[in-house]
Amino acid sequence: MRRLPAEFEDLLTAEGRKVLALGHAACGALADPRRRFLALEGLIRRDRADAVAALLEHELASRLERMAQPIPPGSIDAMTESYAERLPKTVRVSTAYLERARQKGAAAAAAIGLPAMLRSQSYRAFATALAGKPLKPAHGIQALRYGLGDYAGPHNDHHPDLPAARRGYFDLHLSFCTPGVQDQWLVYAKAGHLTEMVGVATRGGVTAYRLPFWHYTTPLRGRDGAARWVLLGTFLYRRPKDGGRAASNQPGQAKPSGSVPPASFTAAR
Repeated sequence: MRRLPAEFEDLLTAEGRKVLALGHAACGALADPRRRFLALEGLIRRDRADAVAALLEHELASRLERMAQPIPPGSIDAMTESYAERLPKTVRVSTAYLERARQKGAAAAAAIGLPAMLRSQSYRAFATALAGKPLKPAHGIQALRYGLGDYAGPHNDHHPDLPAARRGYFDLHLSFCTPGVQDQWLVYAKAGHLTEMVGVATRGGVTAYRLPFWHYTTPLRGRDGAARWVLLGTFLYRRPKDGGRAASNQPGQAKPSGSVPPASFTAAR
C-alpha cells in the first residue's frame, strides 16, 4: 500500500460493511446511556490493517511531534495532608495534528491520504452508526503512535469550559499494530471503579467512546521498534437546535486547560 484509500469503507470486511448498512449488532449501542465504550474486532481486513501499519511506519513515524506530560514535580513533596494527592493527566506518545497544515507530520499525512480517509463519507457513516445519534458535520482528526512504554494516565476527557462539548461527545478510534507488539490495555470505570479492561493492541481493531468517562491506557509492551497506531475522529453530537451548523469550537480546535496544545483535545484516548 502506497496510499490510504479515499474511502474508509475500502478497509472493511463483510462484517464491517454491516455497520455501514446498519445491520450490525453494535449499531446504536452507545446511544444507551448505560454504555460508554465499545471494542470491536473483525471489522477491518487483516491484510489491509497490516498494510496501513507498514505505510504509517514508513511515511509518518519520523515526522511526528512528541508529547510528554510527566507527573508534576512536587506532587508528593508539596502535599500537606495525607491522601490529598492530585494527579493531572499524564501522557507519553507521538502525534500528528491533522488539522494543522503547518504542523509537523501534517504534510506527510496528507501525502498518503490520511486526512482524506478520516474525512470520508464512509468513516462518518461508520461513526454515526455506532454512536446511534446524529453527529455534527465537522469533526476533529488526529494520528497517535504509541511506542514502547508510551501510555496515557487516568483522565476523563471532560471539557466543562467548552459549551459545545460539555454535555459529551463521541470518539471513533482505529488501531493498527506493527509486528512485535505484546500488549496494551484500556482500563475504564464501571460503577465508580476502574475495573474494566480490554486489550487494544489489535491489527485493525475499532474502539468507540461516549465521553466523558474515567479511563487510562497502559504502557505499550513488546519488542524494540514495535508500535501501535491510533487514527481517531472526535465528533460533537448534533442537538435538535443545531440544525446543520458545525460547532465553532469543535474538538481538535478547542483549547483545553493546561499545557497541552489545542489539537490534543483529542489526544491519547
